[in-house]
Amino acid sequence: MHWCPKSQSGFSVTLLTCCSGVRLESSLDLILGDLCSWHTTDRTPVVTERALLCLTALSDHLLKPHRVSSSSSCEPRLSRMFWTMVQDGLTHRDSVSRKRALYLLKKCVALSEEEGVDCPVSPPGEEEVLFRWAANRSKLLREFWEDYALVMETLEENQVHVVRPVLNRIDTLIQTTVNDSQASGQGLFHPSWLLCVYQRMFHSENKSLMREGVCHLLELQVLQQPDFAVAFSQFIVGPFMDVLSETSLFQRSVGQSVGDCPELGVKLQVFMATFFSSLPPEHRGHVLLQMIQQLCSKHWCAVPLLFLSQALSKLPSSPLLGIDGLTALREVLRCTMITHQVLLRGAAQCFLLNGALCLMDVSAVTLDDVFSFLMDFRADESLCRGTQIWNQLCAWLLDNEGTSTGHTERLPDPKDAEKLARAILLCVDMERDQLGAEKSNTLESLLSPLLDTLSRVSTNIYLPLRKSDKSLQLVLRLFQLGGIPSCQHTVGEPVDNVMVTMERLIFKLVDPIQEFILRRLFGELQELFDVERAELYLCVLRQLVVMYSSAPQHRNKIQQTYFPKLIKHSLNVLQEPSQQIHSVGNQVARAVAMASLATVCSLVEQGVIGMQSETISVLKSLNDYFYSPGPSASQSPSSVGNFNKRLQRPQTGDSLSDVGVQDRLLKDWGRIAASFMRDQWICLSFLIKSLGVPESVEISRVSETLKAALGCSVEALSLLPSDLVLPVLTFMETVLPELLLSEEVLCVEAVTLSWELVQGLSTNAHDFWLALKGFISMAFHHKLLELTDSQAPTVVATLKQIATELMELSQSKSGVFGVLLQHCCEMWLPTDRGSSDRADTLFSSVFSHVSILSEACVYGPVFRRDQRLIQDVQTYVEQLGEECAANVAVTSDNKDDQLPRTCVLAFLSRLDSSNLQHQRLMEELVMDLLKKDTDISKSKVRYYSNSLQHRIKNRVWQTLLLLLPRLREEFVATLVKRVFEAGFCSNQASVKYLIEWMMILILVQYPQHMDSFWTCFSMDHEKTKTSSCTFLSVLVHFNVIISNLKDEAVQLRTALDIILQWCFNHNFSVRLYALLALKRVWSLAEVRAEEGAEGFGGLSTVIKACLNQAEAMQSTGNANKNWIRIQEHFFFGAFHPIRDYSVETIFYTFPSLSELADDEWIPPWKFEKLSCFSESPSFPLRNPAPDLNQLQPGDWIQQDKGEQSKEDRWTEVQKKITPWRLGINEQEPELQLVPQQRAARLGKLHGALLVVASLIDKPTNLGGLCRTCEIFGASALVLDSLRHVSDKSFQSLSVSSELWLPLLEVKPMELTDFLQVKKSEGYCIVGVEQTANSQSLQDYKFPEKTLLLLGNEREGIPANLLQMFDVCVEIPQQGVIRSLNVHVSAALLIWEYTRQHLTSGSSEVNSKCS
Repeated sequence: MHWCPKSQSGFSVTLLTCCSGVRLESSLDLILGDLCSWHTTDRTPVVTERALLCLTALSDHLLKPHRVSSSSSCEPRLSRMFWTMVQDGLTHRDSVSRKRALYLLKKCVALSEEEGVDCPVSPPGEEEVLFRWAANRSKLLREFWEDYALVMETLEENQVHVVRPVLNRIDTLIQTTVNDSQASGQGLFHPSWLLCVYQRMFHSENKSLMREGVCHLLELQVLQQPDFAVAFSQFIVGPFMDVLSETSLFQRSVGQSVGDCPELGVKLQVFMATFFSSLPPEHRGHVLLQMIQQLCSKHWCAVPLLFLSQALSKLPSSPLLGIDGLTALREVLRCTMITHQVLLRGAAQCFLLNGALCLMDVSAVTLDDVFSFLMDFRADESLCRGTQIWNQLCAWLLDNEGTSTGHTERLPDPKDAEKLARAILLCVDMERDQLGAEKSNTLESLLSPLLDTLSRVSTNIYLPLRKSDKSLQLVLRLFQLGGIPSCQHTVGEPVDNVMVTMERLIFKLVDPIQEFILRRLFGELQELFDVERAELYLCVLRQLVVMYSSAPQHRNKIQQTYFPKLIKHSLNVLQEPSQQIHSVGNQVARAVAMASLATVCSLVEQGVIGMQSETISVLKSLNDYFYSPGPSASQSPSSVGNFNKRLQRPQTGDSLSDVGVQDRLLKDWGRIAASFMRDQWICLSFLIKSLGVPESVEISRVSETLKAALGCSVEALSLLPSDLVLPVLTFMETVLPELLLSEEVLCVEAVTLSWELVQGLSTNAHDFWLALKGFISMAFHHKLLELTDSQAPTVVATLKQIATELMELSQSKSGVFGVLLQHCCEMWLPTDRGSSDRADTLFSSVFSHVSILSEACVYGPVFRRDQRLIQDVQTYVEQLGEECAANVAVTSDNKDDQLPRTCVLAFLSRLDSSNLQHQRLMEELVMDLLKKDTDISKSKVRYYSNSLQHRIKNRVWQTLLLLLPRLREEFVATLVKRVFEAGFCSNQASVKYLIEWMMILILVQYPQHMDSFWTCFSMDHEKTKTSSCTFLSVLVHFNVIISNLKDEAVQLRTALDIILQWCFNHNFSVRLYALLALKRVWSLAEVRAEEGAEGFGGLSTVIKACLNQAEAMQSTGNANKNWIRIQEHFFFGAFHPIRDYSVETIFYTFPSLSELADDEWIPPWKFEKLSCFSESPSFPLRNPAPDLNQLQPGDWIQQDKGEQSKEDRWTEVQKKITPWRLGINEQEPELQLVPQQRAARLGKLHGALLVVASLIDKPTNLGGLCRTCEIFGASALVLDSLRHVSDKSFQSLSVSSELWLPLLEVKPMELTDFLQVKKSEGYCIVGVEQTANSQSLQDYKFPEKTLLLLGNEREGIPANLLQMFDVCVEIPQQGVIRSLNVHVSAALLIWEYTRQHLTSGSSEVNSKCS
């Protein structure tokens, strides 16, 4: 059925007007049937939109009286398919389609009420009935559908402050549906209509409105009833799950702190438990399966999936998940989570596993199914041995044991090794509490098949190789999953008896395993697949060496015999002459040999095996091999003999006829060759650090050799994949410092290329952080940082540029700058300082890079809302501690965005003020920070609360406060002027308090600067009120300052003289500060005045009068509130500048009390986590007094926020609900809305005031006037053109008030006739104009029927209209300028009219009612 809807509907209407009787009925039935069939077969938004257009056009014919009781077979109200179309239309994305659907619904309701006939007439069959009408309950039905239409129309507003008041109407709809269902058993209201309301909210473009809809559904009490839970179930697993995937819904609510579980997350947990408990038992499993499958059907972001997984984990234990459920969960783990942040992914895995254990139907799954399911929980992210979730899993297995574990005798295939290893460990841990001492026997019995195989690997030549390899694979996974080897346990940690027992069992078989591995490595590996096999052998060998590193007999044997033999054999393989035809066996042998050498070198470097004479001898031979001149040395003097040797691709020829082998060769050889080169650099980086350049190289050629080696390393960077370059960077770290002065260009090339590679890895979290640390260790080596511009200008410039780019990268990738800063701070001021001369040399390099420290002092990226949400949720997961196993399993570096600041502050806390170099650094840093503050103050960038500029200034002054006690007196003297100048700037509250605190500390410590402070009161005090208040605030704490002053009486008199001048300032805030300062200072001087001290007697009367005036503010409302509030404010009340000087006060308490964003608060525990933080008695970490910590945030200057709850605040918005009944028969299908009826529906009072603004032409004035008229209940607003309503300037000020206020259009030339008509209707014509006979507004009494005519913004009211006025009213004025804005003038008169009529009228009504 392919229509052009508009033309088809128009043609149908025209055709039907020519028909009548039976022919008309049959035509309507045919059309309706076709439309319903079309929608049923193709239920898409496009079909819904077109079908609704046709139905709306034909509504006058389809929806007319007496069709229900007639013989018509397709009366719309009896068709379920018709109502399905209407419901689809109500939730359609297109607003016109929604209006059409609502129009059809309202017309059906009106028709049903008019007919007074039951619908459907006869009891329905099996088909579900979506719409019912009962004549005997028409009042209830009408009220329900009125409210329903109001809700749906109000949702069109798309503004949460408009929609929020009607949410209680949704509750009314729901309660009506519930009551009806309980009363009649056969409900008149189908629950699907309620779902349309929620789905409409979920589709809103306004995220706040979407969130309101979700929260409202989560708190829906009706879902506790089984019938409604079933009716809502498909909506929950469909549209509701879709909307939950929106990450922004999980933002922190107002009042929540960083690390709190988002409000929606908490509600979701309660909802899930309630919903599934309410579902009938036979439905629960199916609904849960659908919900999990929904998680696989689209890409879910990390945050929603985390909280949904947490909600599922809170469900009551019940056997709901069978094998299908486990399969669906595995799909979520494999596909949906694959790109999520590691910590959040690990936490979600923990929650899902916890939920699966509670909800698994043990009778429907086998133990093998369970272990297969566990394969998808990674040990390095969630299912780590010893964690809480591991112990829960053991307990679950113990409770549900019944399936034999004899399958452990079956040796695993490659994919099952981890599953079997995990099964063994779980089985042992499961029985740990039950068996106690018998545990070792249990483990030995489980491992007996494995131990038997391993005991024969080196002696039984008939043992299948496949079985030997898989046994080794199982051993490796057992050790990797088991945890830390017992030999590496630190003192005080509990001993893992399971691992000790397993090590003892394997220890007995070390020799046969080791002999088998070495035999295989000594030339038996010749096939392509043997490269992976060699990797397995070397991993097992490494694990064994680590395990018995504390056993001397085995350690000596490996050092003196096995490893030297392995190195010699590998060297022989590598030194064999190159063949013309490169066979697979030859190239594989070379790859295995290099991998073996890399393993030995890494073990020696880690200290697992010592540098014995035998080992040193063969390692020197290896070193000679790499540096020996190759055949191409004469042709390429910049190269070294055996650096960057490459594996050649083997010739397959006829010998490899297996197509699968050839494909594998072509696919994997590149990676094998790259690993071969990487292994070379692992050896080289170890050898250059431990042995240096071989002795065979002449001393005169050492520098040239190092240059060639560095050139090879640069070449390797371009040859190797980015994720394999770490050993090259480690090599460069040793070589680069030796060539800085002689080969600057090459050094710059090496550093630049390395940085480009690291930047390229920024999206690869697995390799990026290791590569970044390796690069920073190399590029920011202390010898490179010690360079000056005169020594190596290009290197210094390159390092500074890279440091800047690192900071920029850290804005989008948290933790990057922290890595650089931790490295630099540890290098400049090591924890173990060593010799003094060496320490001073290292420290001196900081002066070339002070910018790194100054940037760290003010560092703090401003994240986008979505990035901040991820940070908040990660903090929440971290604060779960060991309750969430991901916090134990995930080895995450500290990527806290506050780490750079805490790290640099810890560095500054360790500086010694008696050390000249340290003193110089502090002074340079202070000047750098003050420059940053000055630049921001002079900048034209908008400086608002919690902006980046505000945060930087706050961080600057926090750091200056920390450094102040350590600065020299002479240097402080040079700073005083800068500090006082900062007080004259317009600062945000938090910065203002810090500057004032700094001034107080300076004046306490260095009282000689008191005269400079007094001078500030005569400078620029008219510039801003803030500067005056800043210096007055310092005087509030004069009791702290005066104790160190010599001439106390003189200073007190000076303070009082200055303060008194400001007590009479024209600015109220300044007067308030001055009065408070006066009260505090006079409390110090009053005793002297009473004793008759010279200079105070004359002031006593004046000061007491001022203070009495301040205390007498009790009857003056807001003034009294502000006087009380400023005295209770934390800076003037609980705060003491000397006692409260601590890290906690500066970086945590002050920011929280001055209402800085909570991501600016640095809690003390972050400093405690840093081992390098130095606390001293003069600078404690925590505040010794608890007074400040007990206060609540707030600044006295701000408006009263009140103590209203969230719900109370919402009750104060205007409840703008659209009317329901608009005279349907007279409407167009597009549903013209009548503002008067909208407002009347609210019970809103209206006056008879008519405001005429036809002479006004500015949309902004008209928009504001429209808003004022609507708020104060004018009957209508008259404009010169209704086109103003669509103007954006009008709409920005009217804020939708035009929807609630009748608007009339009267052209200026038509005003005379319009006024005459209104006069005849009894209106009093009032003009707003200053004339000789005009009356004052405060004396004029408005008649009830008043027409207010407003003049033009420039010309006022024309003379021909003035003579038509009954009266002119003018507004009393005091100022020099004699005219107000026309909107302001109108607002004053409209309010006065409202005060006289509407407010008095409402009070009369209230008195009568009472």
